[in-house]
Amino acid sequence: MHLDVVDLNTFYYRTKLGRIAQRALRERIVQMWPNTKGQTVAGFGFAGPMLRPFLADSRRVLNLMPGQQGVMPWPNGLSNHSVMVEETLWPLSTGVVDRLIVLHGLETCERQSDLLNEIWRVLGPGGNALFVVPNRTGLWARRDKTPFGFGRPYSLGQLESQLRKHKFVPLRHLSALFSPPSHHAWVVRSADWFERYGGKASFVLPAGAVMIEVTKQVHAPKRGGLTEVVRKPLEALGGVAKPVSGRDVF
Repeated sequence: MHLDVVDLNTFYYRTKLGRIAQRALRERIVQMWPNTKGQTVAGFGFAGPMLRPFLADSRRVLNLMPGQQGVMPWPNGLSNHSVMVEETLWPLSTGVVDRLIVLHGLETCERQSDLLNEIWRVLGPGGNALFVVPNRTGLWARRDKTPFGFGRPYSLGQLESQLRKHKFVPLRHLSALFSPPSHHAWVVRSADWFERYGGKASFVLPAGAVMIEVTKQVHAPKRGGLTEVVRKPLEALGGVAKPVSGRDVF
């Protein structure tokens, strides 16, 4: 079940905890993709808060929002980049996307296999996708007062296994949201410390979000026919009879 776009917008832009989550996730993403000049960058689900750093240099930025969730203009104060889509049927050409961020899109989708097939279709050869999902062992997945408390949470192994089944090749993984999902003042003040410390000691502080980057690799097709070795090649004059001398005719 998808969350409502109004609730997502309120969390990320109007609550202190949402701004903490936005900053923590966005910093990780920018570290992974520091340069998208000339590329088409897209987001699916509620990825707008993560896409803003790519507006300056990217060739095109698309914010794809599933109809089950609802759509709203984005970004605020600039030309609209948002498009409402059917979650498993996007109005994009095959292979047009270079970078894709999926946030609050996979874990709430009831047709996850079809969604992953559609993501595979729109990614170009060598294109990368970044999936951000709730960590099933983290504190954020246990509180339904944040968007990470809805849908199906994942462990890293579960997510990687599902992506491999759909022909994606995992490249690397990160974790984020180490601060407790609390609005208490001391948690808000210490959020940056939790992120720095958690990244070094994730075995002590379980992350609230699992992030895994995958790529689409398309192998060159094997050609048959003329490229195969001909066991008995026909010579240019192979079918012409050898000439005989006059004395051999009679």
